[in-house]
Amino acid sequence: MAEKRDYYEVLGLQKGASEDEIKKAFRQSAKKYHPDLHPGDKECEEKFKEVNEAYEVLSDSEKRARYDQFGHAGVDPNFGAGGAGGGSPFGGGIDLDDIFSSFFGGFGGRRQGRANAPQRGSDIEASVTISFDESAKGCKKTISYTSVSTCDECHGTGAAAGSQPKTCSACGGSGRVTINQRSPFGVIQTQRSCDACHGTGKIIDNPCRKCSGSGRQRKNRTVDVTIPAGIRDQQILNISGHGNAGYNGGPAGDLHVYVKVRSHSMFERRGDDVWCDLPLTFAQAALGSEVVVPTLEGDVKYTIHESTQPNDVFKLKGRGFPHLGGRGKGDQYVRVVIEVPKGLNGKQKDLLRDFERSLGEKNYPKRRNFFDKIKKHFN
Repeated sequence: MAEKRDYYEVLGLQKGASEDEIKKAFRQSAKKYHPDLHPGDKECEEKFKEVNEAYEVLSDSEKRARYDQFGHAGVDPNFGAGGAGGGSPFGGGIDLDDIFSSFFGGFGGRRQGRANAPQRGSDIEASVTISFDESAKGCKKTISYTSVSTCDECHGTGAAAGSQPKTCSACGGSGRVTINQRSPFGVIQTQRSCDACHGTGKIIDNPCRKCSGSGRQRKNRTVDVTIPAGIRDQQILNISGHGNAGYNGGPAGDLHVYVKVRSHSMFERRGDDVWCDLPLTFAQAALGSEVVVPTLEGDVKYTIHESTQPNDVFKLKGRGFPHLGGRGKGDQYVRVVIEVPKGLNGKQKDLLRDFERSLGEKNYPKRRNFFDKIKKHFN
């Protein structure tokens, strides 16, 4: 027989731990290894028993004192001190689900559920990629996806034609079996999934060949989806009833469609506003001009005023994205970029030098202020 581990080690404690520390460690470990969370896991069952045994001793001041002095021998029934099977103030036949509900919500909902009750199917995911313009204007797309459906040969029973599943004799059709265990609370009962029917409550002697007795099969499907104007990158559209089929006549789950929006070569989205850069020549910015500005709805004319500076921003109201689920639109912001000419010939350079000499400092206030600050700094 394997040697027992130290009770303090079982609960992850140091010798001399307080009562509160022992209780906290027990609650965490019991929740971690509870059989209802690990149906059919023998290792977790053994660890759960080990946690209960350790807590029974360490939570009792007399037993803990004997354990600290004599080790496991001090709490062995043959030692004369009584063992782990003592009476409980709660009486026999306690259901651990009721006791543990005060710790972490219990497992009652799971325990009381009927194996053959209708259950909703699980949700599934798919994705679709659209262009920047499509996200602004809205569009329709056909989504391809794979979902689990009810087998069309056995109609979900899992049994071959001419036969029917029979009720599991091990659990009486409930899909759950009850086991008795010792704990600090006395004799308690817990439930786990039935090993004979794997929690279904049914036994299929002659399984359907098409679905191998599962009653379900995977199918490739398509659905037409209307994508609303104004949708953003990574938003999710929910298509009700297009997920995996339910169990025992339960409704199907939903299809979650993740929308991916491709970036644009010219526009950038910020909230429901649109930003873009507008390159201007030095002459256009200095003298003013009428320019063409691209928008999501086509080109518009705009008058640039005199002495426009680099990085100046002007707004085109209502030229952004539609507000999703609401009225109105965002705006478009246009940032001015002054482009310096390249590849000047000799004549052009001479003209620019003459032009520069004709201006003087008064035409460059930012430059003048900059050098004034430098002089003050060094004086």
